[in-house]
Amino acid sequence: MSRSLNAVANVTRRELSGYFSTPVAWVFIVIFLVMAGVFTFYIGSFYERGIADLEPFFQFHPWLYLFLVPAIGMRLWAEERRSGTVELLLTLPITTWQAVLGKFLAAWLFVGLALVLTFPVWLTVNYLGGPDNGVILAGYIGSWLMAGGFLAIASCMSALTRNQVVAFILSVVVCFGFLLSGLPMVMNLFTGWAPQLLLDAIANFSFLAHFAAISKGVIDLRDLVYFGLVMILWLLATTIVLELKKAD
Repeated sequence: MSRSLNAVANVTRRELSGYFSTPVAWVFIVIFLVMAGVFTFYIGSFYERGIADLEPFFQFHPWLYLFLVPAIGMRLWAEERRSGTVELLLTLPITTWQAVLGKFLAAWLFVGLALVLTFPVWLTVNYLGGPDNGVILAGYIGSWLMAGGFLAIASCMSALTRNQVVAFILSVVVCFGFLLSGLPMVMNLFTGWAPQLLLDAIANFSFLAHFAAISKGVIDLRDLVYFGLVMILWLLATTIVLELKKAD
């Protein structure tokens, strides 16, 4: 067990340091912080609402992640396969699952760092009023879990192709489907002919529904399990795809 954890930790450190050796990390962080600020203070009317909470901040996170997280995830495996370094990585004394988990954790921690750097918004709302900081903390937790779900999907899409642009487009499409799955525009397509069990299943796939519950301060075990299962299943799918590609 300790050997497996060390292998995952080594891959995570390698990948995390790789982000900051190129301008990619800084560009992502700057874009994320700027866009989060624009959505919160201008589109979300943070000051005009006159309410001491971060609802305008969190409500746009799903749409920010829809494009920014696939931009990070598209390079996880597509670039490795294009340059041929994936064969070198998988010849190291680690399993494919350890490599997949290590690269995912590095990207997830990186997104988490970008999220932590939004702390001035938290300080601002505390300066202006007396918010429920427990609800805000839950919102941050939910946001990071949702980012992990997006990232796991992007990891699998990246493993399917050598082209980062194709991986990005596939990731956005699949993530968009998970976002919309619980909305009326999607549910109406199935209402009237699909059994209720299928309708409930489609509604439960919605990232928005699970994130909205957590961002309101309600940390339900079902929402945590949902995001955990999404990450695990998509990472398992990534491992299977890489194993199949390795056998080709």
